[in-house]
Amino acid sequence: MYGFFPVIVMMYSVVTCPLAYIFILLCAFSSPAESAKSDIELDAKAQHNHQIDSLNLLLYTFLLTLTVLTIWLFKHRRFRFIHETGLAVIYGLIVGALIRYAGNASSVVHMTVVPEKDKYNQSLPPDSLWLRFPNKGGSPNVPNKTYAYTFRGEIDVDDSEIELKATFDPEIFFNIILPPIIFHAGYSLKRKYFFRNLGAILTYALIGTTLSSFAVGALMYGFIQLRPYLKSSFTFLDTLYFGALISPTDPLTILAIFNDLHVDVNLYALVFGESVLNDAVAIVLSGAIQNYGERYQSGSGGFETDAFFRALGDFFVIFSLSLLIGTVMGCITALMTKFTRVRDFPLLESALFVLMSYSTFLIAEASDLTGIVAVLFCGICQAHYTYNNLSVDSRTRTKKLFELLNFLAENFIFVYIGVSMFTFPKHHFDPGFIIVGFLCAMVGRAVNIYPLSFLLNLGRKPKIAYNFQHMLFFAGLRGAMSFALAIRNTVSDARQAMLTTTSLIVIITVIVQGGATMQLLTWFKIPVGVEEEVEMLPYTGVRNDTSEQPRESNKVNEKAWLARIWGNFDVRYMKPLLTHARPTLLETLPVCCNPLARVLTTTEQMTQDNRSRSQMDSDSDLCIDDNDVSYTNHRRSSGARSDSVTISGDLGLGSRVVDTRVRIPGPGGNNI
Repeated sequence: MYGFFPVIVMMYSVVTCPLAYIFILLCAFSSPAESAKSDIELDAKAQHNHQIDSLNLLLYTFLLTLTVLTIWLFKHRRFRFIHETGLAVIYGLIVGALIRYAGNASSVVHMTVVPEKDKYNQSLPPDSLWLRFPNKGGSPNVPNKTYAYTFRGEIDVDDSEIELKATFDPEIFFNIILPPIIFHAGYSLKRKYFFRNLGAILTYALIGTTLSSFAVGALMYGFIQLRPYLKSSFTFLDTLYFGALISPTDPLTILAIFNDLHVDVNLYALVFGESVLNDAVAIVLSGAIQNYGERYQSGSGGFETDAFFRALGDFFVIFSLSLLIGTVMGCITALMTKFTRVRDFPLLESALFVLMSYSTFLIAEASDLTGIVAVLFCGICQAHYTYNNLSVDSRTRTKKLFELLNFLAENFIFVYIGVSMFTFPKHHFDPGFIIVGFLCAMVGRAVNIYPLSFLLNLGRKPKIAYNFQHMLFFAGLRGAMSFALAIRNTVSDARQAMLTTTSLIVIITVIVQGGATMQLLTWFKIPVGVEEEVEMLPYTGVRNDTSEQPRESNKVNEKAWLARIWGNFDVRYMKPLLTHARPTLLETLPVCCNPLARVLTTTEQMTQDNRSRSQMDSDSDLCIDDNDVSYTNHRRSSGARSDSVTISGDLGLGSRVVDTRVRIPGPGGNNI
């Protein structure tokens, strides 16, 4: 008598995701005929699974195709009452409802497993399951076989197979979908206006997001205390986590309309810059809240000062180290493209660029840091330094590639949000929690914008007008980051209620607030059709006329002091080190460092024209003024005549005076 024992090893990780991969070691003892029959059945099962997977992917591909065609129709007819992301959500909701209520109830084979001891609960599944199947036929021994299954977590036994297949592993969002979106945000950043408004953006993104998170968490906790049936499911940390995940904004709809209508560039920069950075802040803040509850809290249930400060330290350390990794990887890529001739092979150069950028995300995640922060600042560094070293083909290819990936990834997420409202098995609908969640999200947004704008206006010139503040408030649409944080852990009832509330907030804000953007611009009397050189926030440094003399208002204090300090250092040392820009390190470093400067200076830097390489690429819009840098005196000969012209500065912080030399052929072929 022989028997076989299938061993199911469930590699479950609570830290990373409730969905993990499970490997099944099947020790089979059966006859050759039975083995052949088993192989045929398994092949048929594999073919059926492949068919379902293809249908699932076809479904999302069809939805994206339909979204693209509808976007074209709307642009062709100049319809602006709904954005592409709103269309994607609506199409996802329709298809999700059809799958849920009109799809076939295809059979899914289930096996009931009852634990021997009540040792495990829903938040901590066992590491392995041993299923014993006695073989009563007495078949001879045959070699072992290995099968792989996927652990899906808690499911509804009434779900059809297509419903289960239409639900993706949440880690796909963090590891595959989000990185190109965040990288594109940094790589395509309009740094000129971003750095001009750097102080306000950092205030809204860092301080404002934190205040909003705590405000939402405190208000939601107060509501929980009024609902006895929710007290057992929610703790203060749960509501604080909800505040952290609902605070980041994703105003794609509003930004697209801003861009089409040429709304004031500084308002655009405030909305876009805050949305870029508050994603990074929210994911680090949510991680710090989890660390407080899982690592540092002793379990007393009350507030613990020591645990709080340790979690606060985690917040700053993780954010800083993630930023450092992104910056270092961007600089390494710049050095590789500067000191090698990989640009002679544009395809290899582009592949190296993409791989180095994506590896930044993976390095940070593998180091238990935040890949989102790392890849964001990697994108900023790649645009600022590496882009200048790329060949023309690679510049075009990388810009277009990440623009395409961003478009597809963003629309896929919003399509999936719509579909998952009907197919994801872990939704928990609580009308009271949902309504209060909406109200608290609005209050949190108001706490972010209005008090901080008041404080900023005390020392800011020009001030942020009230109509701009109102637009900033209504620009707080929720999107991909909030949904990704909510769907990452849905084991408990509290997390399931958070997912449902977050999904509904995302859907309604994208469709309703995004669709009302045109009306809001009219109500708030925000001018449209404003050129970049003519702004509603009256900076004096952006001008077209290069023949006029500098205005008296061209003062150093018009520029952000942080941008001015960094700009001086960047032009003198970082740009010459990481790119082929002039001046070279031979001109900016002390004489004692000349041997090192020679090694770090390329022939191209030494032989290029006086015209800076940065004037020929998109990196010329950085907010640094050459009058902050004194290296021009080293390059000017004593007999050369210098003419002063007024042109716009790199970072757009004010007019600048640039010393130029014009050399024309004279008699006898000598230059004048």
